[in-house]
Amino acid sequence: MKIVEQVQELRSTLSEYRQAGLSVGFVPTMGNLHAGHLALVDAAHEKCDKVVVSIFVNPMQFAADEDFDTYPITPAEDEKALIEHNTALLYRPQRQDIFLSDLSKQTRVEVPELSEILCGLSRPHFFSGVATVVNTLFNRVQPDIAYFGKKDYQQFLVIRKMIKDLAMNLKVVGIETVRLNNGLAMSSRNNYLSGQEINQAAGLYRVLQHVARICQNNSHTYNEIEGLGIRELKEIGFAIDYLSIRRQSDLRTPERTDQNLIVLAAVWLGKTRLIDNLEFSLASS
Repeated sequence: MKIVEQVQELRSTLSEYRQAGLSVGFVPTMGNLHAGHLALVDAAHEKCDKVVVSIFVNPMQFAADEDFDTYPITPAEDEKALIEHNTALLYRPQRQDIFLSDLSKQTRVEVPELSEILCGLSRPHFFSGVATVVNTLFNRVQPDIAYFGKKDYQQFLVIRKMIKDLAMNLKVVGIETVRLNNGLAMSSRNNYLSGQEINQAAGLYRVLQHVARICQNNSHTYNEIEGLGIRELKEIGFAIDYLSIRRQSDLRTPERTDQNLIVLAAVWLGKTRLIDNLEFSLASS
């Protein structure tokens, strides 16, 4: 596996791939890699000749009171895992290589509407920070296909819309969430949880499953079902950011005629914020 930090070396290596007629799959990450990230790498191998992974902890997507300074960084373990999964190229830029000016003066990419709901309400800085840096990485790597985990479902839709609106010449693929045996979605922030909290946190997915089943039984309004889900989460011990039933396609509030739905939630367990979702479909009437 080749490791590069400078954009010139990145472009030189990618140029060699292109001249050889090789396709490029890209997996942007913030490191501290786990089985969820590696599933993206494996998926990229299925469709692409070369797989490029980036590791960059993006300060633009963190607010001042969030965990940027304590975000887990594990370079040696990440390199070992990527080598084991046959990654061709690891791009590990430094902050000054991504942001050519002070963050307050940096050009930003905004994806309206999708960025302003759900996680965007409590983290209004987040999706602009993600879109801006992912756009920069896309411009540098110029992949054929980019891979994102669907645990961050809203982020996946934001990136997909950015690609469409800016007429980018690449495809984006969402990969299903990888979970622990107890159902908890894999996340780097799980490192913040104690053993007891890991077991407690698994209750989030169980509630999402229950919410989906109630929706499929068609016996309550969506507002009533959301209220039930929130009560169950509180009983487990979560502090609630949101739990919401939305359309899969655009995260708008569903009508009764909509069949492909998703329930999304963001909660706090102690000082750790967790997100998860579950896609489901209703029987046609």
